[in-house]
Amino acid sequence: MTATVLPRPITGACAWLGRDIAPSKRWIRHLGDAHIAEIDAALQDVKRRDIEWPAVTRKNFPLPGLTPLLDDIRDELENGSGMMQLRGLPVARYAEEDLRRIWFGIGANLGTPLHQNKSGELMRAIRDEGGAALAGQRYGQIDEGQGKTFLSSYARTLTNGQLRFHTDRCDAVGLLCVRQAKAGGTSKLASSATVHNTMLERAPELCAALYEDIWRSRFGEEPGGENLAYPLPIFGQRDGRFTSHYSLTYIEAAQKMGEVPKLTAKQKAGIDMLMELAQELSFEMRFAPGDMQLLNNHVIYHGRTPFEDDAASGQDRLLLRIWLAMPNSRALPKGHEVLWRSIDPGANRGGIGQAAA
Repeated sequence: MTATVLPRPITGACAWLGRDIAPSKRWIRHLGDAHIAEIDAALQDVKRRDIEWPAVTRKNFPLPGLTPLLDDIRDELENGSGMMQLRGLPVARYAEEDLRRIWFGIGANLGTPLHQNKSGELMRAIRDEGGAALAGQRYGQIDEGQGKTFLSSYARTLTNGQLRFHTDRCDAVGLLCVRQAKAGGTSKLASSATVHNTMLERAPELCAALYEDIWRSRFGEEPGGENLAYPLPIFGQRDGRFTSHYSLTYIEAAQKMGEVPKLTAKQKAGIDMLMELAQELSFEMRFAPGDMQLLNNHVIYHGRTPFEDDAASGQDRLLLRIWLAMPNSRALPKGHEVLWRSIDPGANRGGIGQAAA
């Protein structure tokens, strides 16, 4: 699909500079005692009924007292800065299985949880699995055609190395910090709208090139495999709203596939500039245990610095990740169905498709 809309600047609260948003409180909220008491009551009820975390729903984990807060979070994600940090969950008092029930319950009250791989995983534990992950992980691997193996971002999230700026395959991604690392593991956030606007100002021809189709590998994530790669622009606009879907890992993998169209010189330069601008315009924030980070993938790029664990002191990084389709999500440009399945606003979209039963 070739873009039919000429690039134009993105306006609104989602177009922020890292140095300006970092000290702002607009993207930070706190759980109060009444909120935590309601969460505890919902937790005890699902435990009494032997409901495991994947079966937790908005109906069986009701949080009416949190409704104003959750409405505020949804609005900030879609119509504001595109990010939110909710603080104050006393994670130390809960077993990990109960934390999963709580986090999945909060997610189910915010949106619709999505599958994160073809095996149907709805929540991922993000931790350092070390060399075993790279040696034994077979999910999402492809052969480069030269006897080498290219690992998908699935395996990369299991290690403690740096994670490049990217977006996830959902309207909103949520991370609950259970434990933090001894050092590092800092979250890096950039406004993709500001990256777009800055590129449009400095190099409009490169910005325009990222509205053109750029092929990405499916990494075997979908059941079947009849479509090993797909075309999708990095930038898109519809009805005055912006979206950017970007992960260099998937683009690099597609470029190693023989039948996939190669990047043009302008697209290569545009991607290089995108990465440079994301770093230039970003800010860093460090999780504390009990922090919940929520990001709108349409307007936020996120990454992470390397980290170092110390399990002996209880400083071994553990985050719980959920992917959400949001009920107040934006309409997406025509052609984006190839990734999202639906481009309608508020649709249950994104995630990884599952094989028919």
